[in-house]
Amino acid sequence: MRRHDQFSLNQPWIAHPHAKELETISKILDASPGMAEAVGADLVRRVQNPGTGSRGMSGDQVLRVLILKQMKCFSYEELHFHVMDSATYRSFCRFGVMEEVPGRSTLAENVKKVGPETLEQINRQLLGHARDVGVEKGRKVRIDATVVETNIHAPTDSSLLHDGVALLTRLLGEARDLCGYALWSDHTKRAKRRMLAVQNAGTAAKRLVLYRDLLKVARKTLGYGEGALEALSAASAAEVKLRGKIAEAVLHLRAVIDQTERRVLRGERVPADQKVVSFFEPHTDIIVKDRRETLYGHKLTLTGGASGMILDAVVESGNPADSTRVVPMLERQREIYGRVPRQASLDGGYACRANLSDAKAIGVKDVCFSKGRGLRITEMVKSTWVYRQLRDFRAGVEGMISYLKRAFGLDRCTWKGHFSFRSYVWASVVSANLLTLARHLLN
Repeated sequence: MRRHDQFSLNQPWIAHPHAKELETISKILDASPGMAEAVGADLVRRVQNPGTGSRGMSGDQVLRVLILKQMKCFSYEELHFHVMDSATYRSFCRFGVMEEVPGRSTLAENVKKVGPETLEQINRQLLGHARDVGVEKGRKVRIDATVVETNIHAPTDSSLLHDGVALLTRLLGEARDLCGYALWSDHTKRAKRRMLAVQNAGTAAKRLVLYRDLLKVARKTLGYGEGALEALSAASAAEVKLRGKIAEAVLHLRAVIDQTERRVLRGERVPADQKVVSFFEPHTDIIVKDRRETLYGHKLTLTGGASGMILDAVVESGNPADSTRVVPMLERQREIYGRVPRQASLDGGYACRANLSDAKAIGVKDVCFSKGRGLRITEMVKSTWVYRQLRDFRAGVEGMISYLKRAFGLDRCTWKGHFSFRSYVWASVVSANLLTLARHLLN
């Protein structure tokens, strides 16, 4: 269901600044009904039998719940409590005074059905609304990149081997309960002791001996997993699902064993694109920032506008050089606004003569790199005054990124899987843009 045709009685908005912001956001959402319809289409698309069962949440309710969750950085348990407890949050999420608020698991299930493409479409509708009310025209943009971490611990070879043994052992326990497969032993405690010993070993020689034993345990567990794959048939849907989980765990454990042998035993340097850094978030990229910091997640390239709104966001694959992203990000503005921006400001990592020439060729009048790297100011912009204005304007994107991370949880994604990672990023962007637009309209 996309919308409820009739709502239960709602309480009026209270006289509080936060309530005024939520009321304004609610009016923005009501002015663009296509947003709720897009979410409703996702809900229906991901339900096996949409015509059966009790009435579920509408697209409008799910969108509002998602926005509230990201805006307040609530867990689903906290979200459930606050929507039940607060009359203002009930009104914003379109739950009537006498209407029962869905449980935590129902809220989570519905929110996770909203796809990243849908949220990106909603953000573009929101930008259209901001253009119509004169808040954001998209004529001047600033582009920068950041890293959003996945919800994993810092990976080491020993901790990954232990994770693989523990995960595969748990799945083998499920296989024993499901089909009686018992040709395996539990080496989890031994793996944990070896992992801790490796981390606290005083010398490289002691660490090497401990690694050899940890690898021995991992290989044994890997063999048990391969045996379980042969024992599990396709007799039931449960067995098919479990077999898929074990196959994935076996694949990743085999890769972790290989990379540990190469790095620890043979002293090789394993390229980042050949490494597994998590059994639970295997899509995670290794991002090295300026050779001083290593992060685990995905690189995010953002385009910000003069209003403080985020005009565009791209979750990158791997760690592409900033210099390769200038023209693609500017061309995406043509998709959003039907034209490229008149002015663009970027930091020195994006600077090169080819990017300047290509940006000018597609119609950008002034292109400012905060560090010219051999480019003259008069080549980039029409005057020194314009250069200083755009250079100072670019610095504001750092504050926008900080705002997203501090207030909307974009420092670390807590949702599992690459699909949900992208949805989480766009949920944060849409929520931040709605609040920014609402504050513009209130001022």
